[in-house]
This record gives sequence, C-alpha cells and structure tokens, in this order.
Amino acid sequence: MTDQAVDAGGVKPARDNRSPTVMDRHFLGRTRELKELRADIERAGLDTISGRKAPRARVLLIAGRPGSGRTALAGELVRQVAVRYPDGVLRARLTEPDGTPVPVARAAGELLAALGLPVPPGAAEDDLTDALRTALAERRALLLLDDAAGAEQVDALLPDNADCLLVAVSRGPLTGIADVRPCTLGGLDTKSALDLLTQHIDPVRITVDPLAAERLVEICEGQPAALTLAAGRLAAHPEETVSDLAKRLHADTGEGTALARVLRLVHAELPRSAARLLRLLALAPAGDVDPHTASALAGTSLDGARGLLDRFAALGLLRALPAPLPRYEVPGCLHPLLLELAGREERPAELQLARARMLERTVRLLQSCRAVTETDGPETREKLKNLPPGLRFPDPRAAEEWLRVRRPALLAAARLAVADGELDTLARRLMAQLVRAMVAHLGTQAAAGDLYGIHRLVLDVAERQGLPREQAAALLNLADLDARTGRTAKALTRYRAALDAGRVANDPYATGRAMESVGAAHQELGDHDRAADWFGRALAQRLARGEHEDAARLYGRIAAAHTYAGHYGEALRNWRAAVAAHRRRGDVPAHARALSELARVQEYAGRPEECLRTCQEAVEWARRAEDVRLQAALQLRLGDTLERLGDPAAARLHRGAAERMLADPAEPAGRAPVAETGALPEHTSREEGQDACEIRSTSAED
Repeated sequence: MTDQAVDAGGVKPARDNRSPTVMDRHFLGRTRELKELRADIERAGLDTISGRKAPRARVLLIAGRPGSGRTALAGELVRQVAVRYPDGVLRARLTEPDGTPVPVARAAGELLAALGLPVPPGAAEDDLTDALRTALAERRALLLLDDAAGAEQVDALLPDNADCLLVAVSRGPLTGIADVRPCTLGGLDTKSALDLLTQHIDPVRITVDPLAAERLVEICEGQPAALTLAAGRLAAHPEETVSDLAKRLHADTGEGTALARVLRLVHAELPRSAARLLRLLALAPAGDVDPHTASALAGTSLDGARGLLDRFAALGLLRALPAPLPRYEVPGCLHPLLLELAGREERPAELQLARARMLERTVRLLQSCRAVTETDGPETREKLKNLPPGLRFPDPRAAEEWLRVRRPALLAAARLAVADGELDTLARRLMAQLVRAMVAHLGTQAAAGDLYGIHRLVLDVAERQGLPREQAAALLNLADLDARTGRTAKALTRYRAALDAGRVANDPYATGRAMESVGAAHQELGDHDRAADWFGRALAQRLARGEHEDAARLYGRIAAAHTYAGHYGEALRNWRAAVAAHRRRGDVPAHARALSELARVQEYAGRPEECLRTCQEAVEWARRAEDVRLQAALQLRLGDTLERLGDPAAARLHRGAAERMLADPAEPAGRAPVAETGALPEHTSREEGQDACEIRSTSAED
C-alpha cells in the first residue's frame, strides 16, 4: 500500500507512541555510502557534459535485499538533503507487503493528494502521471520511492524537472532509466553492527566477550534486520550471553537467510499463542496492525492483543507507528517469512477463518464509525448501546480520526477480500459499510477517489458471483462519478450497462435511475431529442408505479430538454404538467420553481402576455415558499417583460423591488441574495439529490 506524506519544511518532529528507547535510536554506519550518494547529487550527468540541461530529475538508486537497511539509508539521505528542496519531500511505497506492485495510477494519485492537488476519481494512469509531472515542473521537490518493483514504476513517476531529485529503493537495478546512480548495500561494518547491538542491550554484554559479539555479527551477515532481531532476543533474555546466542544460531543448519534463521529461533521460543498471532500478522492488510486486527486474527481479547503487540515491538518484530492510534507495521523484510511460517504451521481453513474474523471485526467497526454520526434516532442509539465497549467510539471526531488514520489499511482490506474470491459476502458487507462511513465523515466529494475504487471492486464481485442487482448498483455509482468528472461518454456506456443489468434483475429502482441517467448523459452531450426520449421512458415507469414525486420532477427534465432543443410547444406542455403535479402534491417550493421555468419558456416562445401572468402567479407562490432569491429573479423577469410590452414605469417598479430584496440586510428570515439576476434558476443536468456513492444493493445490512 502506498504511504505518502509531504514534508514541506524539512524533517519535523512528530508525536509518536513509541517508547523513549526506540525514539532515541539513531542511524548507524553507512558513512561511505552516504558520502557517495551526496556526491552523486552534485556530479554532472551525461546531458550536462554535452552542454545540455538535464531534461529530467536525477535518480539515485539504493539497491539491496530486504533487511539490508536500504530504506533506513534512503531516509537518512533524505533527512540530510531535504533542506535543499523547499517544496517538500514526497514519499511512496511501490510494493505491497505481499510483493504485489502498487499500480502506478494509485501511487500518482496519492502523490498528487499529498501535494494538496485534486485527483479526479477514476482518471487514467497517463492523466495522473501527466498531472504529477505538471505539478512538479515548477517545484524543487524530493521524491522517495520505496521498494520499487521495477524501472517502469519509477520512470512513470519521474519528474521532467532537473531541479527535483528522485531517490529509489529497490531490490535490483533499474534497467532502462538513463543515468541512474546506483548504490548497492551489503552488510554493516563490524563497528556499526556492534553499535546497533548496544542500542538494544547493556554494552557490558558486548565488552565482556567481544569475539562472541563479532561472531554474532558475522552469523547475521551484518544485516541490520537480523541484528535487530538478535538484539531484541538478547534484551528479552538478560541471563543469556552473546556467545550462547551465537552458538544457537550457528547450530541452525536450515535453509534461508540470516534473518530467516534468527526469526525461526525467536518464533520457536515464543509461547504457543504468541507464536500463532505472530504468524497470522502476515494477513494484516497493508502490513498495518492495530489491537483490533490482532485480536480478530487470533481470536483473543483486546487487552491480550495489545500486550503481545508491545512484546513483538520490543523484540524488533514490529515497528511502532506514530500516534494518535496504537498501530504497528510488519517490516517488509519479515512479511514473506511470516507468511511462509503461517503456510507451514496453519491449515488453510484456519487461515481463512482468521481472515474472516478480521473482516467481520472491520465491518463492525465501520458500522460503529458511521452510527456515531446518527445518534438522533432511538433505533441508532439502541444499536450503539448494544455494541461491545471495545467497538464504540466516544464521539464523531474520534471516529473520523480513526477512519482517516486507518484509511490505507481499510482500502487494502477491501482489495484483499475481493482478491481472495472465497469471502465475497464479507467483502460486499465491508465495502458497503466503508462507503457509508466515508460519506458520513468525509463527504462524497472528498472521498470520491476512494469511492470510485470501491465501486469497481463491488462490480468485480457482482460479475464474479452473477449478481445483476449489485452489478447495476455498482455501474450506476461508477457512471455517476464518471459524469461528475467530465467523462460523459464513458458514463453513458456504464448507464446503459446498468440498465441492462437492472432489467435482468427486475429492479425497478435501477432501471428507472439508469434510464433517467442515460437521458442526462445525452443532454450533457448536446443530444436533447434523445435526452427527452429517455426522460420520457423513465417518466412512464414512474407513473406506472405511482411515484408521483419523481414523475413531477421528470416532467421538468423533459421540458428542459425540449427547451434546449428549441421545441417550445413540447416544453410548455411538460412544464404545465410539472406545475399541476407539484400542485397536487402540495409542494409549494417546487410549484413556484416550475411556474418560473414555465414563464421563462413562454418568454423564449415570444408570448410576453402569458409570461407576465405566469410570473405574477409564480411570485405569489415564491412568497409562500419564502424563497427570496426566486422572488427577486421573478421581479427582474417581470421588469424585462413589462419593458418589452411598453410599460417602462412598471418595469422600474419591479426592478426596484428586486434590488431592495437583495440589498436590504433586514429582509425576513429565509431570504437569500441572488447570484446572477439575469436568469431564473435552471434544473441541473443530472438528478438532484441522488446519492452517487451509496452501494444500495450490496447488502441488506445497515
């Protein structure tokens, strides 16, 4: 999972929930490598030697196997040179913990968001990478791309700006990118390795037997990750000498790296329940573990899970993440080793059950996260009261903070659940609750990018399971987001597919909304005749089902399409039908707005006398609706109409009345100024008030 951040002013201290011992540890060794990397920043490239300015950012590569300290070295380099890049440091991890490369589109979108720039939901990879390059073209920024899977990922994110610097961390070379400056890591030198050990244990244990300590460094091949685990184990066994540990590791003739041998020893010495939880942490989405995740995976209590996570962190098996929530990260170098242990020690059914428990816990937390925002109703309050205390949030602010902090892990959980293929029911429930929580706390607009990805996952599950109703819902949601970001042609294709799926499912809601949305897409594309036809089909369905409110609104949409097409007779007929429908329903505001639109079309059709009478009627209904904006707009229209009818004195009176409505600060409550006084409010091109991001059909659970 990508994990980006912008550090606009260099490295700044942040709140941290780690212990003082962990916080006090500092970077060790790699003096020669750091010196060479800093020199490579200044060294002239091939383009500069030939007299041309480098067209792209310089790329420094730190290569090494997982556990070699490559990420730590990159972080230290960034810390030392960040002050030279005043526009900030961007960080991205380009490989998932399970080794899956992160899609370039997702990484580019996260980097754009970290820069505070808009990320259109569902935008293509090329559009996002072009936007990122454009954003960095005038900036002096530093990009740290951790755990790059290959040159293609790095090249796609490389800025076209020689004032930027890109530091890439990878297992191997980045073949295909010109003028890359590589730095390949081996083990730490002996002095630095011994210093690392003394950061965790009493230095006396090193000084009393320096040869054994050097032997331990040799067995660990100088690899920082292996040394950290060895030091954590020594700290947990103060009665044991360094020589004892070195002998035990030397006696292990099993296959694997030095890190694998140390992990096997630490794992074997853990109590059975602790060892099992450690193995199961390989299933944590994005390698991000909190007490709830650990508790659900192992089926233990929250307090028990917290204690074990703290113990694992002390042993060097986990890295504590910054506050405000207690969270830990499974180091990337340990993830495949833990997954191998889990596959060897656990039956497949047990692993699947652990995943299901984790997803079920996540669903319940998301339900609680959303429910805390809806405490007005007695039913919701009762539902919250029945939740276990560990699943409750004290207030909406705490729930929103949890949602924001856990967002990458929650999205990763949804992706993993869908990819599993055997947990589709849980996956659907998880995605439904995730959408609702995001909309409740973040809003549809702010969460649009994440929602687009979730709806695509819903569509994958619906197609795999042959669920046309859910398929229609996902297609409608995706099409709505496409339409809102200007991809109208793509939206039209999806609306038509949603209509087909809705018909297969015999879902009147989906088919009705799809037909109306097809009409809106045609109207957006300028094909007003087709728009009117599709609105008419939707209207026929609404009338047949007795849905009079929607029918009244659709009369207006048909009338608007005919108005744009210049068919004023049809437009007048449908606006009159809309006026009558709103009157029958007793909807005063809608009645007033429909009358105002009718007057506008009468003016377009060259019927000023009819327009005058309709405007006067509309003013009265707008007054009843306490819609001062509409009243002012109608007064202005009356003035224009009277001017054309040859009564300038009356026209001035109506314009003066409109100006007083807009200028008088002591207007009655409920009145508002009009932004553009030259026209009456128009209907939007898509259905007002529809929730484009609610998964209506994926779950019956709320």
